[in-house]
Amino acid sequence: MPNDLPGLVLALFAGLALGTVFFGGLWWTVRRRLSSPRAGLWFTGSFLLRTAVVIMGFWFASRGDWRRMAGCGAGFLGARFFIVRLTRLKEGA
Repeated sequence: MPNDLPGLVLALFAGLALGTVFFGGLWWTVRRRLSSPRAGLWFTGSFLLRTAVVIMGFWFASRGDWRRMAGCGAGFLGARFFIVRLTRLKEGA
């Protein structure tokens, strides 16, 4: 287990990066939709692209190990809380 610690830390950081891309992209899409006549196209395209990036990222980061997958998931959820807090601060300003 101690030998796998660097892999788990890297998976955690990969999850943070993937979560930032996913939820940051969602926030950007919602903001963009406000000024676009084709909102459905924006949401569908953004969802498919963000989901594909996250699935590939999880697959590469985990390397088939459930512990790395869990670390990546923890980082992903951590990024969600960070982005939600960041966007609330921007909306309130």
